[in-house]
Amino acid sequence: MAKKTANDDPLAPLTLAVGQEDLLLDRAVKQVVTAARAVDADTDVRDLTSDQLQPGTLAELTSPSLFAERKVVVVRNAHDLSADTVKDVKSYLGAPAEEITLVLLHAGGAKGKGLLDAARKAGAREVACPKMTKPADRLAFVRGEFRALGRAATPEACQTLVDAIGSDLRELASAVAQLVADVEGTIDEAIVGRYYTGRAEASSFTVADRAVEGRTAEALEALRWSLSTGVAPVLITSALAQGVRAIGKLSSARGGRPADLARELGMPPWKIDRVRQQMRGWTPDGVSVALRAVAEADAGVKGGGDDPEYALEKAVVTIARAARSR
Repeated sequence: MAKKTANDDPLAPLTLAVGQEDLLLDRAVKQVVTAARAVDADTDVRDLTSDQLQPGTLAELTSPSLFAERKVVVVRNAHDLSADTVKDVKSYLGAPAEEITLVLLHAGGAKGKGLLDAARKAGAREVACPKMTKPADRLAFVRGEFRALGRAATPEACQTLVDAIGSDLRELASAVAQLVADVEGTIDEAIVGRYYTGRAEASSFTVADRAVEGRTAEALEALRWSLSTGVAPVLITSALAQGVRAIGKLSSARGGRPADLARELGMPPWKIDRVRQQMRGWTPDGVSVALRAVAEADAGVKGGGDDPEYALEKAVVTIARAARSR
């Protein structure tokens, strides 16, 4: 879970989110935006990438308004800002504007360290968002998720969930939320096992495997069989997400032996070999399209649509087509 400094006011003039764990970075931003809109529902939020923040842009965004509106300015990948823009940001840190919260997302490495140091010197509220590479860290994350949702889960249940889902924090958080929504009372190992291991897990990953391999008809057949045997739709979206993200991770990784890549990407060596075979036909654009399809399906099966089965079928077809985009 993200760690915060003693200054834990999300409406502090400057929040510095440091690390490379996307889920925790997004949560740091969400906390600030939520706090700002609790004070002023009309808070203006500007969420910018480093290339969108050009010299002079920050001054424009933080200039006084006739209506004194509250504003949140988010700058992602602040370590990639140009030298001239960094000068603008450092100048702003010396005299931050009222009713404005600046949120800087920084990877925390040597690149852009001058800005990182300046933000800390200016008294930034800091939120640590490190990559969780150790199993113990992921286990602690799952326990924290259950606590944050006000539910009890046994140590064995937490460990079983980590073993079943793997290293993706978004998938772990989604699994915890699903269990809390569906199950009353203490969540134990048997409950997690029913949801995330055994035949349900195997059938949901069969759907994902056929989809990322571009085998549309077989993927749809596996999907219909899974749904007819009672597999929870959220398990299928989770498997689809893991399958597509594995393609994306491996396609952007440096070449090397499966063992080396396994350590780098947090996958078992056998999965590296399987994903390498599944990557044929995929392009970066195809991965982007597939990830959007998974996100839409996830929303659809969690109440955002009227027909979860249709949402899943649409996602499977889109992913299979993306797998043949090359």
